[in-house]
Amino acid sequence: MIERLTDIADLNNLEFVAAHITEGFMTGLHKSPFHGFSAEFNEHRLYNKGESTRHIDWKLYARTDKLFVKRYEEETNLRCYILIDTSSSMRYKAAGEKFNKLEFSSVCAAAIINLLRTQRDAVALTLFDRDISFSCDAKVSTVHAKMLFSTLQKTIAEQSSTTNAESTGSIAKCLHTIAESIHKRSLVLIFSDLFDTADEESVFAGLQHLRHAKHDVVLFHVLDRATELDFNFENRPYKFVDMESGKTVALNPLEYKETYRSLSSGFCTRLKQHCGMYNMDYVEANISKSFKEILVPYLLKRSVMH
Repeated sequence: MIERLTDIADLNNLEFVAAHITEGFMTGLHKSPFHGFSAEFNEHRLYNKGESTRHIDWKLYARTDKLFVKRYEEETNLRCYILIDTSSSMRYKAAGEKFNKLEFSSVCAAAIINLLRTQRDAVALTLFDRDISFSCDAKVSTVHAKMLFSTLQKTIAEQSSTTNAESTGSIAKCLHTIAESIHKRSLVLIFSDLFDTADEESVFAGLQHLRHAKHDVVLFHVLDRATELDFNFENRPYKFVDMESGKTVALNPLEYKETYRSLSSGFCTRLKQHCGMYNMDYVEANISKSFKEILVPYLLKRSVMH
């Protein structure tokens, strides 16, 4: 099983990578809280001997001589929306690292999509920076899952072609838009570093909007703890570049380390407190950790909760 991004030779086949990451911990996100039938037809599945014949598609039987049951949207065990921040700051990686935060998020998302596909759950994907750049409905099908893998693959491939100043994040605005667009109770997974041009209270309000809509929200706070939170750099002059605005500042990290740590830890503390207030799950997705460390504790928790 693939443990870390460094274990991956490349990201040219994200579906293959996702399958290897999830190998060995197909734990399950949930039990089945949303079983039932609605009027919204989704796809067919083979009829299981002994179950009700009420939803057998007799027309399809006449054509194929096989029994198929109509599967409806609400028969899926879970409806999951995966939201990934693709703004410029998500392209950050520390010196010596192989992949960046956006790539880490994409691989984690691909692993979750693979799990959901295996469990026959509906999954959707939304990509956003200043605005929503990609969005789709939650569906259950192999074709749909492959489309999501392809979209993530394309996002990884095209990230280097975008200049820094072109994709300044506006997370708060996008979260409000997404909250208004998801009409059925769903599980919402957010992958973001939460670096935003808006003030932090606006970001917190966007998160709260999702919870107000009764969705079950999990925030994966994507970061490189050593450099982005602890500010661990060598004692020498550096030139730091703001990946959102392109602005630069020259300084010696040692002189500002305590001040930086105080500000960063303060933000994380307030974020965790707000997640607690809104009854949201907070997961520190440190990109230096293994996928197992990030995903397995969460999957185990979800299997108990649902």
